[in-house]
Amino acid sequence: MDRIYTSLVKHHLADYRQMAFIAGPRQVGKTTCSKIIAATSSVHAYLNWDHPAQRKLIIQGADRVAEYCNLMSITKIKPIVVFDEIHKYRKWKLFLKGFFDVYEDRSHVIVTGSTKLDIYRRGGDSLMGRYFLYRMHPLSVAELLTTALRKKEIVAPQAISRHQLNRLITFGGFPEPYTKADPHFSKNWQRLRKQQLLKEDIRELSQVQDISSLEFLMDILIEESGCQLNVANIANHLNVAESTVHRWVKTLQSFYFCYSIKPWFKNIRRAIRKMPKIYLWDWSIITDQGRLNENFVASHLLKAVHYWTDTGLGDYDLYYLRDKEKREVDFFIIKNKKPWMLIEVKKSHHNGISKNLYYYQKELHVPYAFQVAIDMDYIPLDCFSYHKPIIVPAITFLSQLV
Repeated sequence: MDRIYTSLVKHHLADYRQMAFIAGPRQVGKTTCSKIIAATSSVHAYLNWDHPAQRKLIIQGADRVAEYCNLMSITKIKPIVVFDEIHKYRKWKLFLKGFFDVYEDRSHVIVTGSTKLDIYRRGGDSLMGRYFLYRMHPLSVAELLTTALRKKEIVAPQAISRHQLNRLITFGGFPEPYTKADPHFSKNWQRLRKQQLLKEDIRELSQVQDISSLEFLMDILIEESGCQLNVANIANHLNVAESTVHRWVKTLQSFYFCYSIKPWFKNIRRAIRKMPKIYLWDWSIITDQGRLNENFVASHLLKAVHYWTDTGLGDYDLYYLRDKEKREVDFFIIKNKKPWMLIEVKKSHHNGISKNLYYYQKELHVPYAFQVAIDMDYIPLDCFSYHKPIIVPAITFLSQLV
């Protein structure tokens, strides 16, 4: 399956000297993407830490890997070298620093990982200035329509069928279950992914010992997707300290099971300041339809925010709004530290528009305020041509993102 990230990393290799880091969840398509890119070069090498012989090569050091990758002789084009899951190596940063510093001018380097490569600390020296990070997300409405690189944040709307939208909502955006669209396969795939996450990734690479309690926490987070994270209540349920819950949630975030969206409180009177809301990378495992719809839109917004930031279009962040009078808006996007967009998610377009959109748009001087309706049919109009709060079809609005 063609992905926008394939085009993105190809562009990176053509224009930049830095290593390209591709980070994202298990089975989101990182390995496939990197192999497709590597195969575009007549000289390339792929090394996976999970492969015993290739792991041995990496442990032997940068020069041995360079010899294996044919970097010791002159070639007309730079070979592409892919290091897959190398973050599992205790000295991975030190290895990459040494390899890049010596062989930067002889190779293009792609590094993939299913933990957060920008924050994951396993010793070694800093890689600052030696890589650009690209955060890979599941499929989205816009990516199903086109995998062309985005030169600007917002594009013209494009039509996608209601069948395709429902398929994406139901089976999620991970390529294999989406492509197969088979409920039985999807359930088995979800179960296997959870087992691999717990018993292979987290057990091997984190300090968590109580895997059964961590699995219970995962079930709680699935049920409470889109809710504020009440650490005290969860700690009571699990019979552990609040600090343990904080640590476990952070671990689940670093392995791409879930992500958090913090409240924005600047320039808001009596704003909620501390409690983040939790969402899942795989929205298809959520059983409550309302929570699933909100998570579906949240994941599209996070993907857009990450893409815009990673490609240098600006600095973007995703928040939610809530004050002590319980005035809440689901999502709030900041662009270059300034308010940019309000998004409220509703299943139906028959309800009136939320008064909170009007309130916060006035309070924070936000250019755009959308109430996104899941059930509304596609309309071929640019949602971003409106600057007052307005109800828009999710199928149109999401097609204009990434």
